[in-house]
Amino acid sequence: MRVRRGAPCGATWRALEKLIGMEVEEAATRYGLDVQFNCSADPAGWDPLWGKSPVHLAADVHYKALLRALREAAEKS
Repeated sequence: MRVRRGAPCGATWRALEKLIGMEVEEAATRYGLDVQFNCSADPAGWDPLWGKSPVHLAADVHYKALLRALREAAEKS
């Protein structure tokens, strides 16, 4: 996999390293969780527009981006 855009804190790349060898079915969920664990944003900083902390928002964005990438890769094969 190749990262096109990532979180400035580096969580994108650190979480991606853990996906190597993982089953595709569990990769997206695991990726979102690992991004949360590696995210340096303040989890107490609740965003009133999203209704989530920045850490949870980062996990959701990464989870959905990986799902999309996996779907596109499956369509190409």
